[in-house]
Order: sequence, then structure tokens, then C-alpha cells
Amino acid sequence: MPIYLDHAATTPIRPEARDAWLREHARVGNPASIHAHGQVARAALESARERLARNLGAQAIEVVLTSGGTESINLAIKGFWWARNPHPAAPARPRILTTRAEHHATLDAVEWLVAHQGAEVEFVPVDELGRIDPGALERMLADDAERIAVISLLHANNEVGTLQPVAEVGALGRRYGVPVHVDAVASLGHVDVDLRGWGVQAVSVSAHKVGGPVGVGALAVSRDAQLEALVHGGGQQRGLRSGTQDVAGAAAFAAALEAACAPDERARLAALRDELIAEVRNAIPEARLRGADPQDEPDGRLANNAHFTFPGAQGDSLLFLLDMAQLSASTGSACQAGIPEPSHVLLAMGDDEATARGALRFTLGWDTTRDDVAALVAALPEAYATARRAGLSNRARASAAAPTSTPPHTS
Repeated sequence: MPIYLDHAATTPIRPEARDAWLREHARVGNPASIHAHGQVARAALESARERLARNLGAQAIEVVLTSGGTESINLAIKGFWWARNPHPAAPARPRILTTRAEHHATLDAVEWLVAHQGAEVEFVPVDELGRIDPGALERMLADDAERIAVISLLHANNEVGTLQPVAEVGALGRRYGVPVHVDAVASLGHVDVDLRGWGVQAVSVSAHKVGGPVGVGALAVSRDAQLEALVHGGGQQRGLRSGTQDVAGAAAFAAALEAACAPDERARLAALRDELIAEVRNAIPEARLRGADPQDEPDGRLANNAHFTFPGAQGDSLLFLLDMAQLSASTGSACQAGIPEPSHVLLAMGDDEATARGALRFTLGWDTTRDDVAALVAALPEAYATARRAGLSNRARASAAAPTSTPPHTS
């Protein structure tokens, strides 16, 4: 039976979410209508929004429903930039602070603002674990905070799983008067997400990462935040995201998130993750865990993430060989226009291209079992041996022979 270990990409819909989605789809009514059917829909929508807010550290009115994490991230970054630069032809605050280890939803949104709106991007360095340097961020803020439009960073790195000091970044943003956006798409359900507690202005999340439906997400936006909308027409959701709201999607998202946030589920996944890490290290001593090590930092990485690099092998080869053994994982690298690329996250962490091409990410979910982990560990040594015999591509071999460097990467 095929085994799925790529829950960070998307996780199967939870029974609770499916039931909620079907129940609301059986009803009729636009939540903006004033008749009885509309008011029933409105009540279901607002109930879901309140439930989401409780697990986002927000008030219900601060939860703006979207089509997913990518839209939420674009709304936050572009919305803050436009609000703080009302005259894009002569932007007063062109600077955006982020890292090279962000998800492409952030990097590509920033790149678009640079190419089309006159924005300027500055990258805060990350260390070998993928963690931001708050001292470097503070120096950038102190240098010229008046010209900074927004700070954007991941709560947990979507590839290597390292958690970021988002509350510390939030405090810096408040001190210098710069809004902070946190991409919590990868971390939602695995660690607490807290708009108010972190002291940030916006947090992006997505339903399909926690067992909700694809095409549903949210941006928690502080009531005192100022940002421009991407979508206009109707004025719903404080005017930040107009359009008929998806009652069934919101209800399913709320049900999935409540199940994912159960303390026993987080503990179960963390125990499975630790077992997987230990067994992979035992089976393949050369394998190197990337990101924060739970042995050193029990709360330093996502509960469901185990990311390794395998010396002398390409992640793509390992992925193919495991797929042939009916095990689905991920290289954790971008693939644009059908061309595999080395992980930009590992490059940002200081690795050379050959190392970055040897990455493989295993991510666990609500239906992952110990038998799934055992099946992976049983298949991995043979896959690694075969991948090593296949070796690296010519380009990767050239990179391995060259001096170590971190090439620039903005998308």
C-alpha cells in the first residue's frame, strides 16, 4: 500500500473537515443576504471565523478568509507595501526586509514589487540552521527604519522545519514602527500561532496543511494594521478581501484546525518524528539532519518535519527510487518550468550546490503511523546505495569541486 510522507505539501482531508464541508454544502444561502437562508449561512460563517480566531491568537473580525496561503502572503506583503507607499512612482518606504530562505510565495511577491513597483529588498542573513539573526535585523532597522515598508518572515521554515524567533522580530517591528508579517503556513497546527502574543500585524495560514480543503486560507490582520486590498468589489471582510465568502470552506478549515491543535496529536507527531530521525541516522550514518536538532532544541523545529541531506546522492534520484517503492516524500527544492533546482533554503544556509541537491524531506501527518516510518527506514538504505552509485549530475559535481559559496537567489 502506498505510504505518504509529504504532508508539508498537502495533507489528506480530515474526517471532521469533510463532514463540516458536506454539511454546509447541503445548505443554501449567501452569507451577505438578509433573508433567513442568508442569515443561517452568516451564522455558520461567523462561527467558523471565531473558531479559527481562537487558534490564531486573533479576534474574529481580524480573520480575513482567502483562497490559500499564497494569496494571504501576497495580500500581506503587497498590501502593506502599497499602504505605506501611496505614490508608487515615488515610494517613500521602498525597503522590504526578508530572508533568502522564505517560501517562493514570499520571494516571488517581493520580486514582483521590485520589478514593477520600485521596491527594494534587503535579505536578513540566516544561520546554518536556517534561523534569522535578530541582531542583523535590528541593525537594518536602526540604519533606516523610516524607509522600510514591511518585514516578512516564516514562522517555521517549510523545508528544514526550524522555528524562528517571531516574537522577538515582532518586538523589533513595534520598536521601529515597521509592520511585521509572519508566514505560518508550515507551522499551523504543529506549534501555537499567536497574532496577538507575537505582537505582529499579520499572519498567513492555509487549510490544506492541517487537513482542511485545498483552496481555503486566511490572513489574520491586526485591527490597527493598514494595508491595501488585492481584490475589490463588495467590501466584505473589512474591505480587505471582497467577494462571496466560502461558508463550507471556512467551516471545514475550522474543524481541521481544531483537530490539528489537539495537544495529544502534536505530541504523537513529535514522537514519530524523533523515531524517524533516530532510525535514519542509525541506518545511514552519513545522513545529515538539517535544521534545528530536537535533541538539542526540543522545541526548535516542527513536530512533523525531518529533513536530511545525503552525501554523494541526488535528492531527485532518491525521490524516484522511494517512489518506485511506493513511498512519497519531497526533495524540498523548487521546481520551476520542469527544471529541478537545488534548494534555495540550503543555499541560504551556506551549503554548496552539490549538498543542496542531496536533500530529502519527510513530513508526517494525522494519518501517519509507526508502520509508515518503519517502511521508510527499511527502503531508504537500498535507495541511498543505488542513488550514490548513480552519482551526481555533471553540474553538481562541478559545484562540489568548486570553492564553497552561497550564490544569490531572489526567487
